[in-house]
Amino acid sequence: MELGWIGEWVSIVTLVLLIAMVAGPPVFLASIYLHDRFQSQHAVLRNFPLLGRLRYLFEHLGPEMRQYLFDGDREGKPFSRDDYTNIVLSGKYMKSIISFGSKRDFELPGWYLRNGMLPTLYGDLALDLRPTLETQRYVTDHDGLFSRSEHVQPEKIAPWALDDAHAPVIGPDLAHPWVMRGLMGMSGMSYGALGRHAIQALSLGLGKATGAWMNTGEGGLSPHHLVGGGPIVFQIGPGLFGVRNDDGEFDWELFRKQAAIPEVVAFELKLHQGAKIRGGHVEGEKVTPEIAEIRGVPVGQTIDSPARFPMLSDLDDLFDWIDRMRQEGGKPIGVKLVVGGPGSLDEFALAMSQRGDGPDFITVDGGEGGSGATYREMADSMGLPIGSSLIEADDAFRRAGVRDRVKIIASGKLFSADRIALALCFGADAVQIARGMMISVGCIQAQRCHNNTCPVGVATTDESLMKALVVEEKQYRVLNYITTLRAGLAGLTAAAGLHSPTEFTRYHAVHRDALGRIRSAADVFPQP
Repeated sequence: MELGWIGEWVSIVTLVLLIAMVAGPPVFLASIYLHDRFQSQHAVLRNFPLLGRLRYLFEHLGPEMRQYLFDGDREGKPFSRDDYTNIVLSGKYMKSIISFGSKRDFELPGWYLRNGMLPTLYGDLALDLRPTLETQRYVTDHDGLFSRSEHVQPEKIAPWALDDAHAPVIGPDLAHPWVMRGLMGMSGMSYGALGRHAIQALSLGLGKATGAWMNTGEGGLSPHHLVGGGPIVFQIGPGLFGVRNDDGEFDWELFRKQAAIPEVVAFELKLHQGAKIRGGHVEGEKVTPEIAEIRGVPVGQTIDSPARFPMLSDLDDLFDWIDRMRQEGGKPIGVKLVVGGPGSLDEFALAMSQRGDGPDFITVDGGEGGSGATYREMADSMGLPIGSSLIEADDAFRRAGVRDRVKIIASGKLFSADRIALALCFGADAVQIARGMMISVGCIQAQRCHNNTCPVGVATTDESLMKALVVEEKQYRVLNYITTLRAGLAGLTAAAGLHSPTEFTRYHAVHRDALGRIRSAADVFPQP
């Protein structure tokens, strides 16, 4: 929740005390009373001078009071206290263990994972546990009411990566196919939306894992994305940042240079984003000289990308463009989109079938996604949530007979191993995570991502705020979070009696309705 108001109120209280000391409390209070009574902007203050000012204090205090004292562990939005804490514990302590049972309300309808009669032994899983990865985790020495002492302990952990036989391959016919040794990566978050320190910590942490990738977001590729040396998906939005010339048009020569970078394993054209079916937005105060140079825009200018690619007016234009990108770059090309309703992707899938080409992967973004700035009406109501979106996408490509040609990457609040497993059941081949990654690198849900005042230095380019995020420490929290997720997914895979998380199908997702009736997703949503 918002914490920036603390400094503001400290300054106000200090000023009030100084004035009161000089003028005396009666004179000071009288002046405030008369100011409130005769000002014309705030009705509450005109009728209730002085006392009405408590309203503004409570407005600022309310979110923090609810988050820490009044909201139940599973009530807060967009992430509940339980959700947030589980991510933090995974990154800091590599723990996902609870005591005394689940807090889930089992009387409510919901999805469950089917367990196998005879679980798979961990040693029989098709996962690589070697070579081990070197990391650091926190160990608590003392946790009292008013103090806590901890120390950092070096650890060697298993990568829980996929073996060669089960690793999905995207663009197998290309000169440089993308072999996914892990099923989880970072969803698109641009340098500019996130600060330099956050990008570096994420790059280093994901780079230390085996096969975990970064998605640049539509802001283009920066040197900070490359410090970790791991796989990178270069996202291209309608603003064409990172591949545009001085006139703002697509620059094929620059594209070829970006494609030649070894760390870049794929490109993604962003048609839509879950929280906003529109182009990206970055406030001008976030646009530093470095970010302006990377994006090819003026320093300090607010950036609003077009709602769509100006040069792509229909599917033929899009598919022709994708085909040229594959030929020019030799690397897989994907499309990021949001599913709007029944049949939304039928025309897209049919075009792939009739033309015989199209993207190598589709990133399906759920409407519940939302790491960036957007409008409330769009975030609340535009686009389907990820579960329904995956079923619709998987069915559309199967109906068209092209499902074997395209991989589906899911994104949309998939921050825990069980959510990821359900996404795999519904049709995803892999997942991308945005806000879970932000929390692992220090986000506290201050919800100030859009105005450059993030109090923990994650979603800001303000140098004075970025210093709060220590890259050398946070990189290990990112590594621990992603490997703890993989370990959790491995446990669910074993419990389901499978040998690889790539074997989850609709059969393994079971829905219980309000009356207690149960049906598998294979029965609720039979495949075409």
